[in-house]
Amino acid sequence: MKTVESRAEVYLMAIQSLSKAEKEAVITRLLEDPQLREDILDLAVIQQRQGEPSRPFRDYLTTAL
Repeated sequence: MKTVESRAEVYLMAIQSLSKAEKEAVITRLLEDPQLREDILDLAVIQQRQGEPSRPFRDYLTTAL
């Protein structure tokens, strides 16, 4: 496991051990930061769309213009 993944696992376990109210407080604080909020939303969209087919960016440009 990479350092980033193991550190993420530690943070996740810490958050999971919190009460519901504490979890909500942590998530609320994360979402109050505009940059973190944007990152979280981007990651959520990526996660939701992982199974969708992809195409090369150049192909997209030729059909979008």
